Amino acid sequence: MKFLTELKTLLTNNIRDYGMYIALFVIMLTFTILTDGLFLSSRNISNLLDSAGYIAVLAVGVMIVIVIRHIDLSIGFLAGFLGAIAAILLMEVGMPVYLAIPVILLIGTVIGLTTGLLVAKVGIPSFVATLAGWLIFRGALLQVTEDSGTIIIQNDAFNAIGNGYIPSLGQIGGLHLLSVLVGVLGILFYIYGAVSKRSKMVKYNFEVVSKPIFIVQLVFVSAIIAYITWILAGYNGLSWTLVIILLVVIIYHFITTKTVIGRHVYAVGSNPEAAHLSGINVSKITLLVFGSMGLLSALSGILFTSRLQSATTTAGTLFELDAIAAAYVGGVSSAGGVGKVTGAIIGAIVMASLTNGMNLLGVGISYQYMIRGGVLALAVIFDVTTRKRGK
Repeated sequence: MKFLTELKTLLTNNIRDYGMYIALFVIMLTFTILTDGLFLSSRNISNLLDSAGYIAVLAVGVMIVIVIRHIDLSIGFLAGFLGAIAAILLMEVGMPVYLAIPVILLIGTVIGLTTGLLVAKVGIPSFVATLAGWLIFRGALLQVTEDSGTIIIQNDAFNAIGNGYIPSLGQIGGLHLLSVLVGVLGILFYIYGAVSKRSKMVKYNFEVVSKPIFIVQLVFVSAIIAYITWILAGYNGLSWTLVIILLVVIIYHFITTKTVIGRHVYAVGSNPEAAHLSGINVSKITLLVFGSMGLLSALSGILFTSRLQSATTTAGTLFELDAIAAAYVGGVSSAGGVGKVTGAIIGAIVMASLTNGMNLLGVGISYQYMIRGGVLALAVIFDVTTRKRGK
């Protein structure tokens, strides 16, 4: 009885964090039933995660932008434009992949820093500055693709980023061995991190959940990692796109939770004036966040272009809206100061799952847009109501 009471209290007090996971579980269960198990097939889950990759990367960046109470509308066409530049560098200039990718990432970072400079130093509202960027990069994309309309990329190494899989060391029970090993290491890493965090909290007399609840958490999360690994290993294993997403999650989760810069980002988002008075350089944080957004936009453009194996005039269309929707569904607060990297990724998977499931069921595109819009509205309503309860 005590266990159930504590579990209920834990869920109630952390409903913002757990709500998105519950929503994802309900969505996946519903589509699995409606499609007679096709939704959870190894092939479909692998394709779903790969198709969500470029939006997931954007969602992480825009989540941090929203945390500091700004917005970036230019990221979609910036990603499309930089993807086209990558295609030009590879196919027309003849630049090797190992040089083209760093160049594109650098260009994206510089563009992001320029946007941040307009917002932080010049004082232009982020909505206006990034709307201008939206128009500029839309025009730039049309300009660089106007001759051919579509730039076909015939480079196996580049195209493997969006379509390839990590090499296999062999098969074990019909499963991709290296992917299984990565999954096992992921579980061990998670358990080690969770146990270490709990030990430190106990050492400094912070409140922690009881051991039975903690063990349930470990088993539950480990089971999810193991199940996803089993599904993916049953097809072609982990894709390079998924590996890149995992790296982005690990790096940005570390930055936002374990570094001084991360703490400053949330301090600025919670109260910019108080953060400034406490000695935090708000302009510097704004510059860094927009620079990071430019970097991730470039990475998103690379992922999308490599998956499509071409650069097109329509690349980047609605990317920014999908990413912003994913961030809000993932729990970022419209009031700023609240949001998690893992939440942004889960939000992207939720939106991708909705689209994928509805496609499998043959739902018309008009209804798909309306349903996705309804889910976004519900996410924001949930955010507002939970903040009011917190007060």
